[in-house]
Amino acid sequence: MNDNDERPVTIIAGRAWKRKGGKPEGVHLMLVAPDDDSAVRRALESLAAEGYAEAELDQIGDLDGVPDEEPHLSAYQGALEGEVSIVTFDVPL
Repeated sequence: MNDNDERPVTIIAGRAWKRKGGKPEGVHLMLVAPDDDSAVRRALESLAAEGYAEAELDQIGDLDGVPDEEPHLSAYQGALEGEVSIVTFDVPL
């Protein structure tokens, strides 16, 4: 890949907690990063900046295309603009 090529949007899936031992939230983080290590580091920094005390990141990969539905479509656009986009959702206990 040349430096001039656009990097794909990376998605990271996992769970995050506002309080240690509290109720988990599902998270999908979307961002553009040069490698997986950088992506994970930026994702964890962004979660901490949003007030999350803990996180478990389970999967990482590159998106093959543009998501069809919100809120992932907006998160994808944010990632293309250089943001770390966080989508949260309820997880079964």
